[in-house]
Amino acid sequence: MKIGLTAGASIPLHVDQFFEAIGITLLNAYGLTEMTSIYSGRNTECNVLGTAGLPLHGIEVKVVDPETGAILKSGEKGLIKVRGPQLMKGYYKNIDATMKAIDKDNWLDTGDLGWLASQKPGGGRRCGGMMVVEGRAKDTIVLSTGENVEPIEIEAAALESNLIEQIVVVGQDQRRLGALIVPNMEAIQLEARELAKSKGITSQPTVGDFKELIRRELIEHTSRCPFHIGPFVLLEEHFTVDSGLLTPTLKVRREKIHMKFQDKIANMFHKE
Repeated sequence: MKIGLTAGASIPLHVDQFFEAIGITLLNAYGLTEMTSIYSGRNTECNVLGTAGLPLHGIEVKVVDPETGAILKSGEKGLIKVRGPQLMKGYYKNIDATMKAIDKDNWLDTGDLGWLASQKPGGGRRCGGMMVVEGRAKDTIVLSTGENVEPIEIEAAALESNLIEQIVVVGQDQRRLGALIVPNMEAIQLEARELAKSKGITSQPTVGDFKELIRRELIEHTSRCPFHIGPFVLLEEHFTVDSGLLTPTLKVRREKIHMKFQDKIANMFHKE
């Protein structure tokens, strides 16, 4: 295998880097159902890691301020809007949803946050105009300090740990972030037993031991992120499609997860 293609949502940078390290060219494409498939993508001639490539022929992309709608400059993060010949006519028998998604000039509100790369003078990789997608606008967490946090970046970093199977970062209107974590029980039990053995401890590992290991993993894997996780709760229940906590494409349903575990989230921040 020499070339792989990913489509749909943006992929974490560490996945990009992994495939590059083993000699496989990974081409990332990005799109929406409303745009009848992909609207940007990387190619073998200009495959810049961390981006979703250039818009396809005939597609226009702009990044605007989510509050004012003003067009932002290259490198400035905002709400991604697109338009082109393959844009849907509208949602079936749902005029209100169509009007909310598509404006009078036929720009589609993707709901995605990101920015367009600028072309640096002096040559190098031709990344000018490439799109970088950093998360969903509705996923943004606003702390009590007024700071905006994109949880996807932190979650992707935490999932590099083999002890963490699933994670959802929370913290809306709190002074710092927290997390709901589903540990890889087989891996964490093995790690805890090895740690206890090295200390000459013969008793069975406790939840406290598991939390100590998870904290160590969070520090190691998320230290490069702009925001860090404070309190967290370990869950025994996995997020699944059947439980309604994941979409059919395995994306987390944040609102449903927040609702289901609202008491645990409240207690987690109350104990600080």
